[in-house]
Amino acid sequence: MALSKDGMNYAPKGRPAPVVAPGEFVFAAIGLDHGHIYGMSNGLIEAGATLKWVYDPDPEKVKKFAETYPGVKAAASEEEVLRDPEVQMVAGAAVTSERAALGIRAMKAGKDYFTDKAPLTTLEQLAAVKDTIKETGKKYMCYFSERLHVEAAVFAGQLIEQGAIGRVLQVIGMGPHRETPGSRPDWFYEKEKYGGILCDIGSHQIEQFLFYCGVEEATVEHCQIANYAHPDHPGLDDFGDCTLKGDNGTSMYFRVDWFTPDGLGTWGDGRTFILGTDGYIELRKYINVGMNDGTQNHVFMVDKEGEHHYEVTGQVGYPFFGQLILDCLNRTENAMTQAHCLKAAELAVIAEMKAEKLA
Repeated sequence: MALSKDGMNYAPKGRPAPVVAPGEFVFAAIGLDHGHIYGMSNGLIEAGATLKWVYDPDPEKVKKFAETYPGVKAAASEEEVLRDPEVQMVAGAAVTSERAALGIRAMKAGKDYFTDKAPLTTLEQLAAVKDTIKETGKKYMCYFSERLHVEAAVFAGQLIEQGAIGRVLQVIGMGPHRETPGSRPDWFYEKEKYGGILCDIGSHQIEQFLFYCGVEEATVEHCQIANYAHPDHPGLDDFGDCTLKGDNGTSMYFRVDWFTPDGLGTWGDGRTFILGTDGYIELRKYINVGMNDGTQNHVFMVDKEGEHHYEVTGQVGYPFFGQLILDCLNRTENAMTQAHCLKAAELAVIAEMKAEKLA
Protein backbone atom coordinates (compact mmCIF):
# COMPACT_ATOMS: atom_id res chain seq x y z
CA MET A 1 0.00 0.00 0.00
CA ALA A 2 1.32 3.41 -0.92
CA LEU A 3 1.93 5.75 2.00
CA SER A 4 -0.73 8.42 2.45
CA LYS A 5 0.31 11.90 3.54
CA ASP A 6 -3.27 12.87 4.42
CA GLY A 7 -4.70 11.18 7.50
CA MET A 8 -8.24 12.47 6.98
CA ASN A 9 -8.48 10.45 3.75
CA TYR A 10 -6.51 7.42 4.90
CA ALA A 11 -8.58 4.46 3.67
CA PRO A 12 -6.76 1.11 3.81
CA LYS A 13 -7.56 -1.64 1.36
CA GLY A 14 -6.96 -5.31 2.00
CA ARG A 15 -7.57 -8.63 0.32
CA PRO A 16 -11.24 -9.57 -0.06
CA ALA A 17 -12.21 -12.06 2.65
CA PRO A 18 -15.99 -12.37 2.38
CA VAL A 19 -17.92 -13.98 5.23
CA VAL A 20 -21.30 -13.61 3.51
CA ALA A 21 -22.68 -14.01 0.01
CA PRO A 22 -23.62 -10.97 -2.10
CA GLY A 23 -26.81 -9.39 -0.78
CA GLU A 24 -26.74 -11.31 2.49
CA PHE A 25 -25.63 -8.25 4.47
CA VAL A 26 -26.63 -4.82 3.16
CA PHE A 27 -25.36 -1.49 4.47
CA ALA A 28 -25.72 2.18 3.65
CA ALA A 29 -23.42 5.16 4.12
CA ILE A 30 -24.91 8.27 5.71
CA GLY A 31 -22.73 11.25 6.61
CA LEU A 32 -19.59 11.80 4.53
CA ASP A 33 -18.02 14.58 6.61
CA HIS A 34 -14.83 12.60 7.33
CA GLY A 35 -12.82 10.61 4.80
CA HIS A 36 -12.76 7.60 7.13
CA ILE A 37 -16.10 6.60 5.60
CA TYR A 38 -14.04 5.20 2.72
CA GLY A 39 -11.95 3.00 5.00
CA MET A 40 -15.09 1.83 6.78
CA SER A 41 -16.78 1.02 3.47
CA ASN A 42 -13.69 -0.72 2.09
CA GLY A 43 -13.48 -2.97 5.12
CA LEU A 44 -17.15 -3.95 5.01
CA ILE A 45 -17.16 -4.57 1.24
CA GLU A 46 -14.00 -6.69 1.42
CA ALA A 47 -15.77 -8.79 4.07
CA GLY A 48 -18.68 -9.40 1.69
CA ALA A 49 -21.15 -6.65 2.60
CA THR A 50 -23.26 -5.05 -0.12
CA LEU A 51 -23.29 -1.24 -0.26
CA LYS A 52 -26.76 -0.16 -1.41
CA TRP A 53 -27.29 3.52 -0.52
CA VAL A 54 -25.39 6.72 0.15
CA TYR A 55 -26.82 9.93 1.56
CA ASP A 56 -25.26 13.26 2.46
CA PRO A 57 -26.76 16.74 2.08
CA ASP A 58 -23.68 17.78 0.08
CA PRO A 59 -24.07 16.53 -3.53
CA GLU A 60 -20.36 16.90 -4.23
CA LYS A 61 -19.52 14.48 -1.43
CA VAL A 62 -22.11 12.05 -2.77
CA LYS A 63 -20.74 12.35 -6.31
CA LYS A 64 -17.19 11.56 -5.17
CA PHE A 65 -18.41 8.63 -3.09
CA ALA A 66 -20.43 7.22 -5.99
CA GLU A 67 -17.41 7.49 -8.27
CA THR A 68 -15.42 5.41 -5.79
CA TYR A 69 -18.20 2.83 -5.34
CA PRO A 70 -20.00 2.44 -8.69
CA GLY A 71 -23.46 0.99 -8.33
CA VAL A 72 -24.31 2.65 -5.02
CA LYS A 73 -27.64 4.49 -5.14
CA ALA A 74 -27.83 8.14 -4.09
CA ALA A 75 -30.76 8.62 -1.72
CA ALA A 76 -32.87 11.75 -1.78
CA SER A 77 -33.00 11.83 2.01
CA GLU A 78 -31.81 10.08 5.13
CA GLU A 79 -35.37 8.84 5.65
CA GLU A 80 -35.30 7.01 2.32
CA VAL A 81 -32.37 4.96 3.58
CA LEU A 82 -33.77 4.34 7.05
CA ARG A 83 -37.12 3.16 5.63
CA ASP A 84 -35.48 0.50 3.47
CA PRO A 85 -36.00 -2.89 5.16
CA GLU A 86 -33.06 -4.40 3.23
CA VAL A 87 -30.55 -2.13 5.00
CA GLN A 88 -29.12 -3.91 8.04
CA MET A 89 -26.43 -1.41 8.98
CA VAL A 90 -25.82 2.31 8.66
CA ALA A 91 -22.17 3.36 8.43
CA GLY A 92 -21.48 7.03 9.07
CA ALA A 93 -18.69 9.56 9.42
CA ALA A 94 -20.73 12.63 10.27
CA VAL A 95 -19.44 15.67 12.16
CA THR A 96 -18.30 14.15 15.45
CA SER A 97 -20.86 15.89 17.66
CA GLU A 98 -23.65 14.63 15.35
CA ARG A 99 -22.66 10.97 15.32
CA ALA A 100 -24.65 9.93 18.37
CA ALA A 101 -27.87 11.49 17.07
CA LEU A 102 -27.44 9.75 13.70
CA GLY A 103 -26.80 6.46 15.46
CA ILE A 104 -29.89 6.84 17.60
CA ARG A 105 -32.02 7.50 14.52
CA ALA A 106 -30.52 4.48 12.77
CA MET A 107 -31.03 2.15 15.73
CA LYS A 108 -34.63 3.32 16.21
CA ALA A 109 -35.18 2.53 12.52
CA GLY A 110 -34.05 -1.05 13.18
CA LYS A 111 -30.47 -0.77 11.87
CA ASP A 112 -27.16 -1.53 13.51
CA TYR A 113 -24.81 1.49 13.48
CA PHE A 114 -21.11 1.73 12.64
CA THR A 115 -19.57 5.15 13.23
CA ASP A 116 -16.21 6.73 12.75
CA LYS A 117 -14.24 7.65 15.86
CA ALA A 118 -14.79 9.44 18.15
CA PRO A 119 -18.20 7.78 18.52
CA LEU A 120 -19.62 10.67 20.58
CA THR A 121 -18.55 13.88 22.31
CA THR A 122 -20.52 14.23 25.58
CA LEU A 123 -21.65 12.09 28.50
CA GLU A 124 -25.23 13.14 27.75
CA GLN A 125 -24.89 11.62 24.29
CA LEU A 126 -23.43 8.47 25.86
CA ALA A 127 -26.44 8.12 28.15
CA ALA A 128 -28.86 8.57 25.23
CA VAL A 129 -26.97 5.98 23.17
CA LYS A 130 -27.08 3.46 26.02
CA ASP A 131 -30.81 4.02 26.45
CA THR A 132 -31.40 3.45 22.74
CA ILE A 133 -29.30 0.28 22.69
CA LYS A 134 -31.36 -1.05 25.58
CA GLU A 135 -34.60 -0.03 23.87
CA THR A 136 -33.80 -1.42 20.41
CA GLY A 137 -31.24 -4.19 20.95
CA LYS A 138 -29.16 -2.76 18.10
CA LYS A 139 -25.40 -2.30 17.97
CA TYR A 140 -23.49 0.98 18.21
CA MET A 141 -20.00 0.12 16.95
CA CYS A 142 -17.01 2.35 16.25
CA TYR A 143 -14.25 2.40 13.65
CA PHE A 144 -11.16 2.60 15.86
CA SER A 145 -9.03 2.38 12.74
CA GLU A 146 -5.62 2.70 14.40
CA ARG A 147 -6.07 -0.81 15.79
CA LEU A 148 -8.77 -2.39 13.61
CA HIS A 149 -7.41 -1.29 10.22
CA VAL A 150 -3.66 -1.63 10.85
CA GLU A 151 -2.13 -5.06 10.34
CA ALA A 152 0.70 -4.43 12.80
CA ALA A 153 -1.85 -3.68 15.51
CA VAL A 154 -3.89 -6.78 14.65
CA PHE A 155 -0.73 -8.92 14.73
CA ALA A 156 0.27 -7.49 18.11
CA GLY A 157 -3.09 -8.57 19.49
CA GLN A 158 -2.51 -12.08 18.16
CA LEU A 159 0.95 -12.23 19.75
CA ILE A 160 -0.46 -11.11 23.10
CA GLU A 161 -3.29 -13.63 22.90
CA GLN A 162 -0.69 -16.36 22.33
CA GLY A 163 1.18 -15.26 25.47
CA ALA A 164 4.26 -14.10 23.57
CA ILE A 165 5.16 -11.39 26.09
CA GLY A 166 3.39 -12.73 29.15
CA ARG A 167 0.90 -10.63 31.04
CA VAL A 168 0.60 -7.11 29.62
CA LEU A 169 1.42 -4.41 32.16
CA GLN A 170 1.51 -1.10 30.32
CA VAL A 171 0.85 0.52 26.95
CA ILE A 172 2.48 3.72 25.72
CA GLY A 173 0.89 5.24 22.63
CA MET A 174 1.92 8.06 20.34
CA GLY A 175 -0.57 9.30 17.78
CA PRO A 176 0.78 12.32 15.91
CA HIS A 177 -1.26 13.53 12.94
CA ARG A 178 -0.67 15.94 10.07
CA GLU A 179 -3.06 18.86 10.02
CA THR A 180 -2.59 19.81 6.32
CA PRO A 181 -3.91 23.40 6.62
CA GLY A 182 -6.53 24.23 4.05
CA SER A 183 -7.70 20.64 3.69
CA ARG A 184 -9.77 20.51 6.87
CA PRO A 185 -13.43 21.53 7.17
CA ASP A 186 -14.48 24.36 9.47
CA TRP A 187 -15.92 21.97 12.07
CA PHE A 188 -12.48 20.44 12.59
CA TYR A 189 -11.49 23.64 14.45
CA GLU A 190 -14.65 23.96 16.58
CA LYS A 191 -14.26 22.13 19.87
CA GLU A 192 -17.95 21.60 20.52
CA LYS A 193 -18.14 19.81 17.15
CA TYR A 194 -14.98 17.64 17.13
CA GLY A 195 -14.88 17.09 20.90
CA GLY A 196 -11.28 18.05 21.64
CA ILE A 197 -8.06 16.23 20.84
CA LEU A 198 -8.28 13.69 23.69
CA CYS A 199 -11.87 12.83 22.77
CA ASP A 200 -11.10 12.70 19.05
CA ILE A 201 -7.78 11.07 18.17
CA GLY A 202 -7.16 10.23 21.81
CA SER A 203 -10.03 7.73 21.63
CA HIS A 204 -7.84 5.52 19.42
CA GLN A 205 -5.20 5.34 22.12
CA ILE A 206 -7.65 4.65 24.93
CA GLU A 207 -9.31 1.85 22.96
CA GLN A 208 -5.93 0.20 22.38
CA PHE A 209 -5.16 0.36 26.11
CA LEU A 210 -8.44 -1.35 26.97
CA PHE A 211 -7.85 -4.03 24.32
CA TYR A 212 -4.19 -4.88 24.81
CA CYS A 213 -4.35 -4.74 28.63
CA GLY A 214 -7.69 -6.53 28.94
CA VAL A 215 -9.22 -3.63 30.85
CA GLU A 216 -12.96 -3.39 31.56
CA GLU A 217 -12.91 -0.33 33.82
CA ALA A 218 -10.32 2.45 34.04
CA THR A 219 -9.79 5.84 35.60
CA VAL A 220 -8.35 8.93 33.96
CA GLU A 221 -5.47 10.02 36.18
CA HIS A 222 -4.03 13.17 34.60
CA CYS A 223 -4.49 14.91 31.26
CA GLN A 224 -3.17 18.02 29.55
CA ILE A 225 -4.15 19.87 26.39
CA ALA A 226 -2.74 22.89 24.61
CA ASN A 227 -3.04 25.13 21.60
CA TYR A 228 0.61 25.89 20.99
CA ALA A 229 0.68 27.00 17.38
CA HIS A 230 -2.83 27.80 16.12
CA PRO A 231 -3.82 31.22 17.48
CA ASP A 232 -6.19 31.72 14.53
CA HIS A 233 -8.13 28.62 15.66
CA PRO A 234 -8.61 28.98 19.41
CA GLY A 235 -10.95 26.00 19.51
CA LEU A 236 -8.26 23.58 18.35
CA ASP A 237 -6.26 21.45 20.75
CA ASP A 238 -3.04 20.80 18.85
CA PHE A 239 -1.42 18.83 21.70
CA GLY A 240 -2.69 16.48 24.37
CA ASP A 241 -1.44 13.78 26.68
CA CYS A 242 -2.99 11.55 29.29
CA THR A 243 -2.37 8.77 31.81
CA LEU A 244 -4.90 6.09 32.70
CA LYS A 245 -5.07 3.30 35.26
CA GLY A 246 -6.88 0.03 34.59
CA ASP A 247 -8.97 -1.94 37.05
CA ASN A 248 -6.51 -4.83 36.72
CA GLY A 249 -3.48 -2.76 37.76
CA THR A 250 -2.31 -1.91 34.24
CA SER A 251 -1.55 1.61 33.05
CA MET A 252 -1.21 3.75 29.96
CA TYR A 253 0.38 6.97 28.86
CA PHE A 254 -0.38 8.47 25.47
CA ARG A 255 0.39 11.61 23.52
CA VAL A 256 -1.47 12.96 20.50
CA ASP A 257 -0.72 16.07 18.47
CA TRP A 258 -1.06 17.88 15.14
CA PHE A 259 2.66 18.51 14.61
CA THR A 260 3.69 15.96 11.99
CA PRO A 261 6.43 17.74 10.00
CA ASP A 262 6.12 18.11 6.25
CA GLY A 263 9.20 15.98 5.72
CA LEU A 264 7.62 12.79 7.04
CA GLY A 265 6.55 10.46 4.25
CA THR A 266 3.16 9.66 5.77
CA TRP A 267 0.44 11.45 7.77
CA GLY A 268 1.74 10.45 11.19
CA ASP A 269 4.41 8.33 12.85
CA GLY A 270 2.00 6.26 14.92
CA ARG A 271 3.79 4.11 17.50
CA THR A 272 2.64 1.78 20.25
CA PHE A 273 4.82 0.23 22.96
CA ILE A 274 3.43 -2.74 24.89
CA LEU A 275 5.24 -3.99 28.00
CA GLY A 276 4.66 -7.50 29.31
CA THR A 277 6.09 -9.62 32.09
CA ASP A 278 8.08 -11.71 29.57
CA GLY A 279 8.91 -9.22 26.84
CA TYR A 280 7.81 -6.14 24.96
CA ILE A 281 6.45 -5.11 21.57
CA GLU A 282 6.91 -1.93 19.56
CA LEU A 283 4.63 -1.12 16.64
CA ARG A 284 5.75 1.25 13.91
CA LYS A 285 2.45 1.36 12.16
CA TYR A 286 2.72 3.63 9.15
CA ILE A 287 6.40 4.16 8.48
CA ASN A 288 9.85 2.99 9.56
CA VAL A 289 11.51 6.40 9.76
CA GLY A 290 14.67 6.90 7.74
CA MET A 291 14.51 3.62 5.82
CA ASN A 292 12.91 5.23 2.73
CA ASP A 293 11.50 1.89 1.60
CA GLY A 294 7.78 2.69 1.78
CA THR A 295 7.06 -0.15 4.16
CA GLN A 296 4.51 -0.12 6.97
CA ASN A 297 3.29 -2.44 9.70
CA HIS A 298 6.58 -3.08 11.45
CA VAL A 299 6.35 -5.14 14.63
CA PHE A 300 9.41 -5.41 16.86
CA MET A 301 9.31 -7.91 19.71
CA VAL A 302 11.85 -8.89 22.33
CA ASP A 303 11.11 -12.00 24.40
CA LYS A 304 12.99 -14.69 26.29
CA GLU A 305 14.21 -16.21 23.03
CA GLY A 306 15.67 -13.09 21.41
CA GLU A 307 14.90 -10.11 19.19
CA HIS A 308 12.30 -10.37 16.44
CA HIS A 309 11.22 -8.10 13.59
CA TYR A 310 8.11 -8.69 11.49
CA GLU A 311 6.84 -6.63 8.56
CA VAL A 312 3.28 -7.88 8.21
CA THR A 313 1.69 -5.84 5.41
CA GLY A 314 -0.61 -8.13 3.42
CA GLN A 315 -0.08 -11.04 5.80
CA VAL A 316 -2.61 -10.51 8.59
CA GLY A 317 -5.65 -8.84 7.10
CA TYR A 318 -8.46 -7.04 8.90
CA PRO A 319 -10.65 -9.65 10.61
CA PHE A 320 -12.75 -7.08 12.48
CA PHE A 321 -15.04 -6.33 9.55
CA GLY A 322 -16.05 -9.92 8.88
CA GLN A 323 -16.52 -10.50 12.59
CA LEU A 324 -18.70 -7.40 12.81
CA ILE A 325 -20.93 -8.54 9.95
CA LEU A 326 -21.38 -11.96 11.56
CA ASP A 327 -22.03 -10.31 14.93
CA CYS A 328 -24.84 -8.30 13.37
CA LEU A 329 -26.34 -11.37 11.73
CA ASN A 330 -25.93 -13.69 14.73
CA ARG A 331 -26.26 -11.09 17.54
CA THR A 332 -22.88 -12.10 18.96
CA GLU A 333 -19.96 -9.96 20.19
CA ASN A 334 -16.79 -11.37 18.66
CA ALA A 335 -15.54 -8.27 16.80
CA MET A 336 -15.91 -5.95 19.80
CA THR A 337 -18.22 -5.93 22.79
CA GLN A 338 -20.66 -3.07 23.17
CA ALA A 339 -19.28 -2.44 26.65
CA HIS A 340 -15.72 -2.10 25.30
CA CYS A 341 -16.76 0.35 22.58
CA LEU A 342 -18.71 2.60 24.93
CA LYS A 343 -16.08 2.46 27.69
CA ALA A 344 -13.47 3.80 25.25
CA ALA A 345 -15.89 6.56 24.27
CA GLU A 346 -16.66 7.42 27.89
CA LEU A 347 -13.03 7.60 28.98
CA ALA A 348 -12.13 9.79 25.99
CA VAL A 349 -14.85 12.29 26.90
CA ILE A 350 -13.83 12.27 30.56
CA ALA A 351 -10.17 12.82 29.60
CA GLU A 352 -11.06 15.94 27.65
CA MET A 353 -13.28 17.19 30.49
CA LYS A 354 -10.54 16.70 33.08
CA ALA A 355 -7.65 18.04 31.01
CA GLU A 356 -5.52 20.85 32.33
CA LYS A 357 -4.98 23.62 29.79
CA LEU A 358 -1.31 24.35 29.18
CA ALA A 359 -0.43 27.94 28.41
